[in-house]
Amino acid sequence: MADSTVEAAHDVPHRGHDTREAVLFGGVYGAVLASSLVAALTQHGHSSAASRRYDALWVLVTAFASALAHGYAHYIAERGPRRHWTSLRALANEWPLIAAVLPTVFILAGAGWGWWPPTEVEEPAFLLNIAILFTLGVITARGSRRHWPAALLLGLGDALLGVIVVVANALIK
Repeated sequence: MADSTVEAAHDVPHRGHDTREAVLFGGVYGAVLASSLVAALTQHGHSSAASRRYDALWVLVTAFASALAHGYAHYIAERGPRRHWTSLRALANEWPLIAAVLPTVFILAGAGWGWWPPTEVEEPAFLLNIAILFTLGVITARGSRRHWPAALLLGLGDALLGVIVVVANALIK
């Protein structure tokens, strides 16, 4: 009896995470990753336009590498039979991580292109990523039918992850 249940479970195609869950996971991971990278890349005092373009490229490369590693880990951890294109679908499901780092890439690249001072990117990047974390928390909580007070509290909890990066950056410097 148990064997037939296990076999039946393997016949059901894997649906993966729902979109809301994937956006929250990838978005939170991407925003924290972007803040951490900005903190690390600005630590060494390189603040020329050229270094900001370099920083933007490294944030993007790191995000793609992280997305590939995370998607690959999901693919490998998947149990049961695999269908054609499953590996590519696992990688494509990591788009929220990439999307979450793009605003930081834009801030860094914009400084590299002379749109704003290259020495003044750290604070706007941190604030933007904290806002992204807050928004993701609120939207996800509201999508889960939580009331506004609970959704705002969860948004603040997500934003706290970004604040932790800012505080750690200040303490480490």
